[in-house]
Amino acid sequence: MHQLLTTCLLFCLIFTNFGNCNEFCDASDREGESCDRARSHFLTEKRYILYDVNPPEGFNLRRDVYMRMAVFARKLRNKHWILVLPPWPHLYHWMSETIPTQSRLPWSLFFNITTMSAFAPVIEMSEFLNTGSRQIEQVYILQHFKDTFTSGNFEDRMALEPCQEESPYESTPNGFLGHFWNYPNLTAKNVDCLSFHGPATQLIDVLKKTEAKTVMFDHAEVALHDRFGDKTYWDARRSMKFSDHLIEEAKKFRRDKLNSTDENDKTVWLNKERTALGGNYIAVHMRRRDFLFGRQKEVPSIKGAAHQIQKALKELKLNTVFIATDAPRKEKMELKEYLKGYKMVTYTPSKEIKFNYKDGGVAIIEQIICSNARKFYGTHESTFSFRIQEEREIMGFKPETTFNRLCGDQETNCKPPSKWLVVY
Repeated sequence: MHQLLTTCLLFCLIFTNFGNCNEFCDASDREGESCDRARSHFLTEKRYILYDVNPPEGFNLRRDVYMRMAVFARKLRNKHWILVLPPWPHLYHWMSETIPTQSRLPWSLFFNITTMSAFAPVIEMSEFLNTGSRQIEQVYILQHFKDTFTSGNFEDRMALEPCQEESPYESTPNGFLGHFWNYPNLTAKNVDCLSFHGPATQLIDVLKKTEAKTVMFDHAEVALHDRFGDKTYWDARRSMKFSDHLIEEAKKFRRDKLNSTDENDKTVWLNKERTALGGNYIAVHMRRRDFLFGRQKEVPSIKGAAHQIQKALKELKLNTVFIATDAPRKEKMELKEYLKGYKMVTYTPSKEIKFNYKDGGVAIIEQIICSNARKFYGTHESTFSFRIQEEREIMGFKPETTFNRLCGDQETNCKPPSKWLVVY
């Protein structure tokens, strides 16, 4: 009896994120086989939510879309729905030619799945495929209503409508063929276009009306946050802890190159007190490349950036700046020349680190280093910078050390970034 009760309770603890313990182990059922029957029922009743994002979207926007879908899945955690994490494709800004492949990457390469699962029921695509599923029963291609941006009607609404663009799915006798994260053996049974405006959680109404056990939402970026910046948003964001191997590599670099440790920098505890100090360096995310064309007015020249960095270092009486940038080597050398007399540090991964953790992992390591600086300066409207600001909010830095940016050379009124403060 004691062993059965222990087994039952252990099962409940393991699956605490997927349902209420009492659904499996009611007090009245503890002396029979009903707990085992409940467990078997749960395992057979699992249903899966899959999603994908517009292919050109970058790494940090995809992280944001995940948060919307995670909040959606969290509201369904007692209904046996599980969110399947879409493997990372080869993104356009992952440009390293020395890495053999950067597609179908698991989320565990970049994030801690255990902490993510504490917020919402999530699994990797490999786990989903291990269930034997090879056909997705229903695919909904999300699209904006045709009049969304002209009618002024921004009320929550959705409707099955004809596809506005040519469908990427091809009908065959064996089902619909599509990209499906580059898995050639996956097909879909049904594909429909769903015009949609509203938060991702509104998609619950779609699931209520289907008997399908596997449902995919393509172009999930169309769905919005429920309430951007509220407690649930930040709970989801805090659950997205980086993978331990990336954190350890960033710690090693900080210790060896920046004389920075969590203990000295007062970043050991994540709390509400805003006691984080940061290392004896400032960090700057200096976005170049496509931003030089799309946001010319807000992006400074190399000389202009150097002038602002020098000013910031003098104000804080510091001598070291860490630079995270996509600038070519020539521009990095130019910046270093302008910063003579100061120590400019960049992160150059070893071949092994780059091979194992890919371009996405290297970018996260840079974000972690920036997050631990005494003060951070980002690039206007860059999601890379925004993710660093979020990290620093979670770590307990004072807002004035976080919400800063480099200004364009000709900007007469350089407004700081919007402040989205952590909510507990």
